[in-house]
Amino acid sequence: MKTIKIAGVPEHFNLPWHLCIEDGEFNAVGIDLQWTDVPEGTGKMCQMLRTGETDIAVLLTEGIIKDITEGNSAKIVQIYVQSPLIWGIHVAMKAPYQNLSDLENKKVAISRMGSGSHLMSLVNATNQHWNTKDLQFEIVNTIDGAVDSLTNGNADYFMWERFMTQPLVDQKIFRRIAECPTPWPCFVIAVRNELLESDPKIIQQILDIINTTTQEFKEIPSIDRTLAMKYKLELAAVQEWLTGTRWSQKQMTKETLDKIQSALFEMQLITTTLPLEDFLSK
Repeated sequence: MKTIKIAGVPEHFNLPWHLCIEDGEFNAVGIDLQWTDVPEGTGKMCQMLRTGETDIAVLLTEGIIKDITEGNSAKIVQIYVQSPLIWGIHVAMKAPYQNLSDLENKKVAISRMGSGSHLMSLVNATNQHWNTKDLQFEIVNTIDGAVDSLTNGNADYFMWERFMTQPLVDQKIFRRIAECPTPWPCFVIAVRNELLESDPKIIQQILDIINTTTQEFKEIPSIDRTLAMKYKLELAAVQEWLTGTRWSQKQMTKETLDKIQSALFEMQLITTTLPLEDFLSK
């Protein structure tokens, strides 16, 4: 039995992995796939790939691309979710802000530097033609940290996946004043180069298993109810999310990689662009 460590956010996108693990599909081919939930998100997972705390990570596309340009010795082996991630832009329920324009020059809560919440706050600022150099950040680590920060007035707004934050909106803790979709596929699977070189066949087996499940995921009986119960979401919200979500079983194209690198470079989130072979595994 080969032990492989994998990390991802504790969110509905990753239920296919848990189903495969619980059903013993990896064990059946001699792989002990050990999952770690990382509520801190992509920035933390990039760090875990660097230190060897995890072998594989399911993380935000823009985050791992940025980190590879900064020396992370990992590669993307395929896109995991092809559809954009819809980021909700949230303020505290009693905050005075009503419109997105009210948030210019206000402090944004982020999980950590280099995280999706950090990078997407810059994407949003660029979309709104704000000066990104004026952005101020409050590091809050997790959604719970963001609740405390916005409620106490330490930060003014917080960006996170809109369906995962819907319960906080329903409970009138947050108010969502806008949305910002990622302009590219949202999640990819990245693997440490050391493992890619030593055990490429094992990585391919893992991908074959998860890809079979994601292809059939929407057809699983009552999967909407399972998701709603497991992640404490409203059934109607889960059904809407399922309709708009497309998993992928393919590697990223050069055109998509070039588009993302170009956007990150223009936003001064990366200082250099690299060739395709530095990012994508064959």
